[in-house]
Amino acid sequence: MRRLLVTHALPYANGPLHLGHMLGYIQTDIWARAQRMLGNEVHFVAADDAHGTPIMLAAEKAGKTPEAFIAEIRQGHEADFTDFHFSYDQYHTTHSPENRELAELIYGRLRDRGLIAKRSIQQLYDPEKQMFLPDRYIKGTCPKCGTPDQYGDNCEHCGATYAPTDLIEPRSVMSGATPVLRDSEHYFFELGKSEQLLRDWFAGKYTAGQPVMHASVAAKLKEWLDGGLKDWDISRDAPYFGFPIPDAPGKFFYVWLDAPIGYLASFKALCDRTGLEFDDFLGTDSTAEMHHFIGKDIINFHGLFWPAVLHGADMRVPTALHVNGYLTVNGAKMSKSRGTFIQARTYLDAGINPEFLRYYFATMLSAAPVDVDLDLKAFEERINSHLVGKWVNIASRTAGFAHRHFNGKLAGHFDAAEAGLWQDLLGHYEGIEQLYADGDFSEVTRRFVLMADAVNAYIAAKAPWQLAKDPAREDGLQQVCTLALSAFRLLSGLLKPILPASVASAEQFLAAPIADFDDARRELFGHVVGEFKPLLVRVDPKRIAAMIEASKESLGSDHGAAATATAADTKVATSADKVPVSAPASTHDATGPAAEISIDDFAALDLRIGKVLVCEAVEGSTKLLRFELDAGVLGKRQIFSGIRAAYSEPARLVGRNVVFIANLAARKMRFGVSEGMILSAGSGGADLYLLDADQGAQPGATVR
Repeated sequence: MRRLLVTHALPYANGPLHLGHMLGYIQTDIWARAQRMLGNEVHFVAADDAHGTPIMLAAEKAGKTPEAFIAEIRQGHEADFTDFHFSYDQYHTTHSPENRELAELIYGRLRDRGLIAKRSIQQLYDPEKQMFLPDRYIKGTCPKCGTPDQYGDNCEHCGATYAPTDLIEPRSVMSGATPVLRDSEHYFFELGKSEQLLRDWFAGKYTAGQPVMHASVAAKLKEWLDGGLKDWDISRDAPYFGFPIPDAPGKFFYVWLDAPIGYLASFKALCDRTGLEFDDFLGTDSTAEMHHFIGKDIINFHGLFWPAVLHGADMRVPTALHVNGYLTVNGAKMSKSRGTFIQARTYLDAGINPEFLRYYFATMLSAAPVDVDLDLKAFEERINSHLVGKWVNIASRTAGFAHRHFNGKLAGHFDAAEAGLWQDLLGHYEGIEQLYADGDFSEVTRRFVLMADAVNAYIAAKAPWQLAKDPAREDGLQQVCTLALSAFRLLSGLLKPILPASVASAEQFLAAPIADFDDARRELFGHVVGEFKPLLVRVDPKRIAAMIEASKESLGSDHGAAATATAADTKVATSADKVPVSAPASTHDATGPAAEISIDDFAALDLRIGKVLVCEAVEGSTKLLRFELDAGVLGKRQIFSGIRAAYSEPARLVGRNVVFIANLAARKMRFGVSEGMILSAGSGGADLYLLDADQGAQPGATVR
């Protein structure tokens, strides 16, 4: 029996959960449930990540104390997790006495081992708010491409990264004031001193030679390791919502220090409640395992900083990192304007079974950190086909015959044909335990479909509705019922970690609990099943439409605004979304009118029609497309446009008319010179649509 401590990335306590969060969380719950069915000792813990400047400011905006604000958010998170059938042993918060105690303990050990350094750095300071500004609270003009209104750490237009002090005309998103440089003493964890520890960990020295992570994740981490490890800033200046550093007045632990310690704090709360021994799992000589499920956006933190901190504090390093990718919806980034930025509660309120999402995600999850697309039409078809049309259909087609003809009692044996099919099914079922242990849920569901199809084909061939008409063929009818319902139980055992509530209803109907994967292998010879009641109903497309519409409507509320203020409008952070909730998205809020201008202001723009001659992705950029336009009397124009996320097949744009600003000063970029700006509508990212013109508009024509 393995002893497992299981965690997933902590949701940030600045707003409700959305479906992107649920991808990694559902993956974790399925794995934990499967491990319990394998007979292992599992302790599944998580917590709200409840500290940081964004939460402090969001609480201030809401007119609440940070403590009251995070308590309300936590209540909503826990309600969502309950309704999605999560099996936590402990759900906690990082704003807890356990976390403060452990953060101070770990910091003290690191300091005493000479792993903490202090040095003065220069930071931008808001003189009106009287606070140092995190990078994402500073905006200005990109120093690389000249695009205005960019954050202090990277440009969303050209993809460049830089220091906030490099911004042209920086401003505070808090007050609009021009920030000033000030010196501040910060505390750093000297990560470079742990290089050998990390190399040994990657090589399996601490995991009996077993891989710590998927090979692609390890390769990426080794790139960072080989590039040289930098010291990690672990402090922030007051005002700040978090734990004060014990020996540093006015300094607080940065949220990225105490957030992962929150895993341990949640487990400690469980230990205090149940009598478990904390050191049995966290001591350096522990034979237990610690598994972290995280998004690929935070692998550098969990794969470099976190194991080094644990080892430096005389604690065990993680056994494994299980990494998931991002979630897209309908093939594109989640979009507020299209209603595909869907909160977990909005999904539930639409009346869609939460286990349907668990199953859909499972069909695409494996050990590799792959991105998952929630294609809502495919979602509807897959659920209706796999779960209703295949799994439930097996029981609904045969249970009635078992009751009407045999009072629910099944045969005491299989005839030759049924015995052969049963062995075939067991052959496909073989290895399910290892597939679950490896996190290869997509292969589990593939086998489920294969087995269900075989059983349904058998039922169709045997035609029990015809057998039931002939009393002389009742033995054959009972064989069909026995094989079908035994197979239904076998499939239920296979699905139990994914569909815990639906399988619980199936167990009740069968009057045969499924304690583990072996249980499901046992035939129901001579068993009496209960009366069948419909287990699932098909997905109603009207409910999906209502969910999308409700997602659009929810954006007008303060609650919805907090939920959607994430690092990127769409790329779902499975980690804490530590981004300013109160920061304006741009100088012109798309929900309201901009400041008035005169006709002369408008006339200053030379808007023209351009016909697309060439459109191609720019090598070395993830955001840019290169256009070559026929601009009529103006000749040809080359324009680089950051709309690649919205147009994955740029060649299809060739031949289209677009509208562009012809008198915008040419801008030299590292890919070439951009001679204008193409106009599009939308909120950004994948939510962008090129403006078009009616037929007859000629290249170079003026837009008036």
